[in-house]
Amino acid sequence: MLDIGLIRDNPAFVKDGLVRLGADPTAIDRVAAMDLKRRETLTEVEALRAERNRVSKEIAQMKDPVRRQVLIDEMREVGDRIAGFEGTLGAIESDLNALMLTLPNLPHASVSVGPDESHNVVVGQWGEPHHMSFEPVPHWDLGPELGIIDFERGVKLSGSRFYLLRGAGARLQRALIAWMLDVHTSEHGYTEIYPPYVVREECMWGAGQLPKFIDNIYRDVEDDLWLVGTAEIPLTNIHRDEILEAADLPLNYVAYSACFRREKMSAGRDVRGIKRGHQFDKVEMYKLTSPESSYAELDAMVEDALEICRRLGLPHRLVQMCTGDLGFQAAKKFDIEVWAPGCQEWLEVSSLSNCEEFQARRANLRYRPEPGARPRFVHTLNGSGLALPRIMIAVMENYQQSDGAIAVPDVLRPWMGGIDVIGA
Repeated sequence: MLDIGLIRDNPAFVKDGLVRLGADPTAIDRVAAMDLKRRETLTEVEALRAERNRVSKEIAQMKDPVRRQVLIDEMREVGDRIAGFEGTLGAIESDLNALMLTLPNLPHASVSVGPDESHNVVVGQWGEPHHMSFEPVPHWDLGPELGIIDFERGVKLSGSRFYLLRGAGARLQRALIAWMLDVHTSEHGYTEIYPPYVVREECMWGAGQLPKFIDNIYRDVEDDLWLVGTAEIPLTNIHRDEILEAADLPLNYVAYSACFRREKMSAGRDVRGIKRGHQFDKVEMYKLTSPESSYAELDAMVEDALEICRRLGLPHRLVQMCTGDLGFQAAKKFDIEVWAPGCQEWLEVSSLSNCEEFQARRANLRYRPEPGARPRFVHTLNGSGLALPRIMIAVMENYQQSDGAIAVPDVLRPWMGGIDVIGA
């Protein structure tokens, strides 16, 4: 959520940020008008309350019963007016809050302006796409041939965009998850969290998922619980409504979770294989930091994700998002993409964002800079470390052999129970 004080004091700056995003800047005029009406109404309410308090003290000391009754009757009328204003004030605040929750985060000054992903900037690339001596097979053919992906039975169980991983395929995914968690906890300084996969509605608002992404979220209506589309959601809300101490920052968390999203897909390349599905797994990194250190911490988080790609020996590149591809919560965002020779495309395996205080305002996440100081909002950062199944796709397609088998990357072999090669 944006700072209402910033909108009040510098509307031109906020409008410029929305224009850079390609969003509607006139929303700020509506916010400003509603905020002014709210403050005017609040002033009326406070003046009437002060009058009622003053007269109530006079009534308590008054001996003339006639005059006393007159004032009592007058204060009843004042009370009715206060109740009316309070009803108006409540409606204004509700409408203002609803409008504020639709406004995206403002882009950091370093983010380049562009309408869509075609204007993203490749920051760096490590390794070249593998030149194989044979025609690489896409994973949607390779997996079924090896008996490690079963599309038909996945659909039989749950419908389109679901699949089964079998045998060594399931083991490979589990190995990736366990290895990535071990690297982040043992070497990168993250504390592992095992979060619930369903959360209360207020957690969705706090993480910035509502109202923007309501059409993509699965929900249990009876218990009013929402299935998470990323572990970022529960991680954002661990310290909701808390005041942390400066000495505790940064807090570095990492969590594995199953993720659930209603993917809206059209016909085309993305519907083949396991690239997009309604259920997938992800290892998520998360940081709560002071505002002063958040961009240094973003650089560190990016490096942690890049390290995973390097150790897997996968060609990969770092891409900075332009304003048109920044998303709803992020002030600055990077994607890491790996090359998949069978699909013949770069696949996003990590999206790493600094949301600054956007989520913290929604979730009331604060810290005290020093003893006795006024609390400030923390900055929140999130990033995949990494996301499956796309990293599975990259491993399968880059490590495939001419005979159709898949060599297991060296770093994963201790987690594969002695399996070095996945063959038919």
